[in-house]
Amino acid sequence: MNTVSRIAADIGGTFTDIAVVLADGRIATRKLPSTPPEFARAVVSGVTGLLGELGAPLAGIEQVLHGCTVATNAILEYRGARTALLTTRGFRDVLELQRVRVPALYDPLFEKPRPLVPRRLRFEVSERLDAEGNVVAELSAPDVQSAIAAIEAEDIEAIAVCFLHSYANPAHERRVGEMIRAALPDRFLSLSVDILPQKREYERTSTTVINAYVGPPVSRYMRAMIDDLRAAGVGGRLLVMQSSGGVIDAESVVHKPAQIVECGPAAGVIGALEISAASGYRNVITLDMGGTTAKASLIEEGRLSLAAEYEVGGGMSSRSALAGGGGYALKLPVIDISEVGAGGGSLVWLDKAGALKVGPRSAGAVPGPACYGAGNDRPTVTDANVVLGYLNPEALAGGSVPIDASLSRRAIETHVAAPLGRGLLETAYGIHQVANTNMMRAVKAVTTYRGRDPRDFAMFAFGGNGGIHAVDLARALQVREVIVPVAAGVFSAVGLLFARLEVNEMAAFLRSVADARAEDAARVFADLKARIVRLLGVPEAEIGFEPQADARYKGQGFELTVPLANGAHEAPTRAMFDDFAAAFAAEHVARYGHSFNGAFPVEIVNLRLVGTVRQERPPMVAWVPGAGRAARPETSRDVYFGAAHGVRRTPVIDRAHLDGVARQGPFIVEEYEGTSVVPPDCTARLDAAGNIIIALP
Repeated sequence: MNTVSRIAADIGGTFTDIAVVLADGRIATRKLPSTPPEFARAVVSGVTGLLGELGAPLAGIEQVLHGCTVATNAILEYRGARTALLTTRGFRDVLELQRVRVPALYDPLFEKPRPLVPRRLRFEVSERLDAEGNVVAELSAPDVQSAIAAIEAEDIEAIAVCFLHSYANPAHERRVGEMIRAALPDRFLSLSVDILPQKREYERTSTTVINAYVGPPVSRYMRAMIDDLRAAGVGGRLLVMQSSGGVIDAESVVHKPAQIVECGPAAGVIGALEISAASGYRNVITLDMGGTTAKASLIEEGRLSLAAEYEVGGGMSSRSALAGGGGYALKLPVIDISEVGAGGGSLVWLDKAGALKVGPRSAGAVPGPACYGAGNDRPTVTDANVVLGYLNPEALAGGSVPIDASLSRRAIETHVAAPLGRGLLETAYGIHQVANTNMMRAVKAVTTYRGRDPRDFAMFAFGGNGGIHAVDLARALQVREVIVPVAAGVFSAVGLLFARLEVNEMAAFLRSVADARAEDAARVFADLKARIVRLLGVPEAEIGFEPQADARYKGQGFELTVPLANGAHEAPTRAMFDDFAAAFAAEHVARYGHSFNGAFPVEIVNLRLVGTVRQERPPMVAWVPGAGRAARPETSRDVYFGAAHGVRRTPVIDRAHLDGVARQGPFIVEEYEGTSVVPPDCTARLDAAGNIIIALP
């Protein structure tokens, strides 16, 4: 009998993926269609089914690691809670004013996304603090009572409170919070002093509103997930991936749901960091293409790229200043991931001018691509890949999802090929290429928009469709190697198994480095440490702490997050601040190519403390995919590789048929979790960890 203590479940828009690493290092997986709106059903079915296959008892599970898109989708689909905002008089329109920045500079018809809180539900309160936290105008209790009465009369589920300079003095927000809880105890409440106690009025207001907006749907989702797992006999602790790359207890997520807005994509990047490092790759571009979206991130010199602020929504979720201004600001620690609506289920359509378009709307898990035969007759990217021969024309996910290739041909012919007057294969290949072009935006947002040359990186491709599109995308970027890991189609679930229990807490600390006092920093760090220990729920001795600071040159509008010396949170010293100034200057040079060292003083804006629970990692051996599944026999089928190569009779093999010797393409590696395409002019081999390494000419 196998004993399993940790199991991972990742829910996507199309599929739900389950993964576990066994004691001998083998990875066992289960992939099944998601079950919206009751997503927990697929998780419970997948967990119980996989453990039953392994002969592992449900009662032995200590931790269920989970990644989901419920918070992101609530924002993208405007299905969050009906939310009200209380703010300082005169700051009612901060959500609409945003920043002087748009993603389409020369588009006169560009419209910003509508605020998550409509203007009539934004209430002004007379009160005022100065930047030091001194009271300029006392809090008006009648204004608060009037707002509460108006909220009570409306169908309001969530309330956000954000007052000017409350990060310097939380008294007014705390008092309003007490009044709201006394009058409306059943409403979800977010105070900016709890969510983001730092400067930047728009970002702080937006982040607090996002937390309130997604709070009720995330709370309902987490409660249902916990209840369904308990009912199935799974009694372990539910840990949820955060956008910053760590996991946290589900109960903590219920109180601060904004921290999981980008949790699903983060898990895959964590797994890519571990696997690429073990395989000797320190610089990789991650490409995660699932059924609904495609995500890209950067791992540079063996380190994650983190963003102190982020934008969700607006067509592409990203932190790029060059492409920003079209979404909602989320100023919480987030792995730097850019996301576009291009996945296997993305719908294909023609605009009014007859131009071919892919996404961002998706067929999702239900009804899914046309080939599913579940009621959708519109073509998707998956249908194009079926017609081209890249995907098995009979079934996906190891036979668990039967498909009908004739429905794919009919959908593309009827809705795209015939109106354009083009052939079926030519049209399907055009759909494939347009999807690649859409994904290029996400890759450029984390490379060229950051001053990075893609040619200096390998591409790490995963997700159910990553291995199908990665080579063509890498070719366009002049990337020379593509890495497809074991279990690539469920890799975000695999990444969850590497995630550590972690909390990232911060507090405002408005000081110039020259004037900063060690005793003030010591008090702030002591408070941050106490909060982290409480949130993690483990003894302090089991937690490793990493102190950081957000800093800038005086006069700058944006900060850099730079580590402080190890142990600096325990006993801050004057020398620590002097060393930090030098480290900040070095980071400024690395990021921007220059520094103002000596010309302008360095200011610390916030102090941060990251607490991580020390734990063993999954065993790092040459993983064998599946739980004892035998390699499939080699077959072949006709595959179209574009006008340059035409239709080729192409071998279809299992990963186990490859070894350390490069095999010349064309061939297709077809597995339970996903498919990888190796074109005629490429070669592929296995490395020591079982990854497929595709070399481009």
